[in-house]
Parts: sequence; structure tokens; C-alpha cells
Amino acid sequence: VSYAEVASKGPKQTPEEAAAPQPPQVVVDDSTSTSSLVDVDTPSVRTVPSDYAEQEVKTDTQAARIEREEAEKKARAKAETLRAEADLAKKKAKNKAKKADSWLTKRFENMGDGPAGAFAVANLIAVIGLSGWLGFKAWNSYDRGRLSWKDVGLGLGVLGAVGVVEGAITNYLYKAKGKGKEQ
Repeated sequence: VSYAEVASKGPKQTPEEAAAPQPPQVVVDDSTSTSSLVDVDTPSVRTVPSDYAEQEVKTDTQAARIEREEAEKKARAKAETLRAEADLAKKKAKNKAKKADSWLTKRFENMGDGPAGAFAVANLIAVIGLSGWLGFKAWNSYDRGRLSWKDVGLGLGVLGAVGVVEGAITNYLYKAKGKGKEQ
């Protein structure tokens, strides 16, 4: 069975239904629009001034670029000033540290060999005694089952701080006695 046979058995179309749709109509208007034309009497049309060639800045873009470059120069100068001030502050801090270092070295130099040796031995005994006492306390806590990582960390922190102080004192003793200097 073909489509034509099936279509012929159905209801007939009216002439309006059978007709093709009407194509769109173009509306003809004889009036022309002048709104898009440029009026030479309006201020939007620009003319070049007679001294245009002698002007230093000729366009708005050029003026904006010059202004931006000046702002960058000011920012660079300000950054350079801040950098110089920071360098000066570093030098001052370094000088203060050197003065403190030399003051401590002089104090240890003024100690005789007897007091300096006694000071070093006392320092060593204090470090060994503190280490032994902390170890004893840690062992007792471990035996009782109360040793925690917090306690271990605290003990190691105390030992580290004492070691740093001991190292600094030993360093000044060697500097003062000339043993730390290469010969």
C-alpha cells in the first residue's frame, strides 16, 4: 500500500488547506532615514587645532601612557627609598649585635684562667645534672605508665634550650681565650 492510496481514502482537504502558505511580504516605505548620517554642525565632529603639530601630547591615549609612566617612576622611587631604609636598619641591627658580642667577649677575657675554667666546668656539670634528673623523672613516669609524648617533648625542649645556651657560653669562652681563632 502506498502513501497516495492511503491519502486518497481519507477526508478531502479544503482549497485553503491545500494551498501553499503565503510568502512574507516586504513593506515598502518611501521615507528615508537620516538619523545615521553625520551632521557636520554638531560638536561631535572634531577638528584639529592649528598648533597640533607643535603639541607635546597629541592624543588622550598618549596622555594616559605618560601619566601611567610617571606613576610607575614614583612607585619605583618609593620602593627604592624603603629598600634603602631597610638596609640601613639591618646595618644598625648588625652593629648592635657586634657591640653586644664584643662586650660579652671582653667580659670573658677579663676573667682569669681560673674563674673561666671553673665557669666552664660548672656549666658542663649543670648540663649533665639536668640531663640526668630529666632522664630519672622520665624513667619513673615510664615505670608508672604515665609517660606521654607531651612529657617527652617538654624534656627534649628543655634539653635543647640548655644546649643552645651552653653552646653560646662555650663559644664566648673560646673567643675570649683565643682558642676559637684560626692561627
